[in-house]
Amino acid sequence: MGRARDIKPITYLKESTADAVRQVSEGRTLFITQNGEAKAVLMDVATYDRWRQAMALLKLLSLGEDDITKGRIHSTKVVLERFDRGAKRKRTKR
Repeated sequence: MGRARDIKPITYLKESTADAVRQVSEGRTLFITQNGEAKAVLMDVATYDRWRQAMALLKLLSLGEDDITKGRIHSTKVVLERFDRGAKRKRTKR
């Protein structure tokens, strides 16, 4: 399956919106062009949700890599000790 059939001019979207929605609901992603340039992507909601989740995960990974690069790291032992101290403080305040 070639991507060429998924590239549509904006006039197609204007004139055939229902057909475009049907196509994306079948799992296709449409690339909308204006004056020969790609301008927008049309996808179904489930694909969009998966894409957003993937981007959120990539953001977390990027932040983690940045922390490692800048030396903002602690051993598991240190983290668990801090967690235990915080949990004990909460129990004693009750």
